[in-house]
Amino acid sequence: MTALTRLEARPARAESIPTAGSLKNTYAQLLLNVDDAQRKSLARTFLVEQLQQAQDLPEEMPRDLSALPGFVEQHCAQVARQYADYLQQRKDGGPRQFFSNKAHALFFLQAVGPTKLVDGAWLYGLLSHWRDPRFDGLICTYLEELGDGNPAQNHVVIYRKLLAEHGLDDTCALPDERYLQGAIQLALGECSDDFMPEVIGYNLGYEQLPLHLLISAYELSELGIDPYYFTLHVTIDNASTGHAQKAVQSVLQLMPLEGDREEFLRRVAAGYRLNDLGQGSRAIIESFDLEQELLGMLERKRPFGQHMHSDYCRFEGKTVNQWLSSPEQLPGFLSAMENKGWIKRHQDPRGSRFWQMIVGDGAAMFGVFSPYEKQLLHDWIAGDWAPERARPAHRRVVSAARVPELPASDPDVQTLQASLAGLDPHAQMSVLIPWLSAHRHSHPAGLLATRRYIELKSSLR
Repeated sequence: MTALTRLEARPARAESIPTAGSLKNTYAQLLLNVDDAQRKSLARTFLVEQLQQAQDLPEEMPRDLSALPGFVEQHCAQVARQYADYLQQRKDGGPRQFFSNKAHALFFLQAVGPTKLVDGAWLYGLLSHWRDPRFDGLICTYLEELGDGNPAQNHVVIYRKLLAEHGLDDTCALPDERYLQGAIQLALGECSDDFMPEVIGYNLGYEQLPLHLLISAYELSELGIDPYYFTLHVTIDNASTGHAQKAVQSVLQLMPLEGDREEFLRRVAAGYRLNDLGQGSRAIIESFDLEQELLGMLERKRPFGQHMHSDYCRFEGKTVNQWLSSPEQLPGFLSAMENKGWIKRHQDPRGSRFWQMIVGDGAAMFGVFSPYEKQLLHDWIAGDWAPERARPAHRRVVSAARVPELPASDPDVQTLQASLAGLDPHAQMSVLIPWLSAHRHSHPAGLLATRRYIELKSSLR
């Protein structure tokens, strides 16, 4: 079993919690804390803990550098074979292997959001090495994650838009463990000078094309969800000319010519293993339970609705307010509505009175549920029901590449332009780099700073 296959299939494992508190808090502090010293101190402590956590994981990366290109090519070839097998199974009439319904797919998109919304952050700290050509591949990888300053190609802009389209912005209910990989990436970006080999190794592991990316893109499109974020990574992470190939070259180019080469490779391998901490994509997908997600959503809604209903309508002798008075009654409430015929399971949801109150002109509960919450309800009611007319095998959707250009009159843009005025190109680079951080690069000033950084890097070399 290869590292990529194992990573996708691995079960959930216990995680170490950093001394600063929860993983979510660590993630937020590394992303938003404006105190540079505090961020770096937290990042160092957190990385030491996570490296200790990962040290006993199996080592997949070869220590023989001459074997590294072949190792990556073998991964790519295996993924291609596995995906070809998947496509043949689907062509032969096999079901989707990842997402049982649209709500399942949206659950996955939200679950991996904390990682996707800091895409590339582990490479941020390398931007100051723009004079050194050995870092060109890594810096190029980071700039491409930023879309080279084009909002239509900036990975965070694209993913944020995808979440917003489906009402997935609210991450309050996400388990703490969902923030682990994003926190690792932010921490590596803060401490790249102290953990350079680990950054190189993490990048090598992360930039290999995984099978789940291909299958996710196919099934998202099939369910009418824009797969552009995922298809974009399929192309740029290729092992021929893309990020995977650049990752291999970076290991070879940054290996010390003298000194302890074995220690360097040990630390590269340690960084590579950081990719294996936490739940992989397959484990997240397999953790989905439609009814539990529905009940969790209703519990989060319950405090806002338990006093908002009249006593006119009763189910099995109880008013709606009474049913909503405690979370333990929610399963019984759903059963009561089903018994009264307000919910008709395993049928077209449009035939259920409860659904009619949520969707459509004059719906009494219009606006109460977000798009994702409505999808949970829809798919739970539908159950085994499927439309008579089957969906097309692979339907194209509108591409997120059409994200509109962000305004140039933003106050931060004006502040950035004022701070650059009168500075020589080298001084400008120092001003620009903070704007390319994970928290800033997807905003108008960050996009402008990215374009200017690329221009100066090219002209000064």
